[in-house]
Amino acid sequence: MLNIKHLDAYYGESMVLRDVNMEVPSGKIVCLMGRNGVGKTTLLKCIMGLLQPRAGSIVFADIDATRSFPEERAKLGLGYVPQGRDIFPRLTVRENLLLGLEVRKDSKKTIPEDIFELFPVLKTMLNRKGGNLSGGEQQQLAIARALAGRPKLLLLDEPTEGIQPSIILEIAKVIRSIKTESDVSVLLVEQYLEFVLELGDYYYIMEKGTVVAQGLMAELSEQVIKEHLAI
Repeated sequence: MLNIKHLDAYYGESMVLRDVNMEVPSGKIVCLMGRNGVGKTTLLKCIMGLLQPRAGSIVFADIDATRSFPEERAKLGLGYVPQGRDIFPRLTVRENLLLGLEVRKDSKKTIPEDIFELFPVLKTMLNRKGGNLSGGEQQQLAIARALAGRPKLLLLDEPTEGIQPSIILEIAKVIRSIKTESDVSVLLVEQYLEFVLELGDYYYIMEKGTVVAQGLMAELSEQVIKEHLAI
């Protein structure tokens, strides 16, 4: 589904990603972990086309997307929920969701009903402005908007950050449903260890802009956690 090879990326002259290699198989949940400031969000921005790498390649759905624009990648089937959510606060919930339909190849302009099956609370507040939602409701809206575009791969950046426990459980349920009931792959950046242990199939851990550990989530050892994730 997604294949990243030898990726280097910079902010100005500062190297942020160094020789990153990663794969996200079809229909799997891959968790990208690491302490703050190691390059996880930067990698997602490179995958989405918001930051151009200086070296390496990004192949998505057998298409070399390394130099394509973000809107082109979205139309290929990349969905992105950034850290901080980035919903449109002055637009209603309905209008935010309708914007998610813009990348669909079938030009459908009706919000899919299964979005409300995943996030029933959103159906009760379609006319409410996005900025008037709680943080947890905004996170649900951001994920719903990305899913409305029918992505093949969903990029989630810290979806549990600043969210109350009850909403974290709802988001976990949605991600689990995505995995079991569709062919959508997920690349999840997350520091909440219990969350990723429950959901992930594979893991990658980054330090100083490079991958230092990877493997099956079921085989993630306490030693690796202590060495690379403990604060």
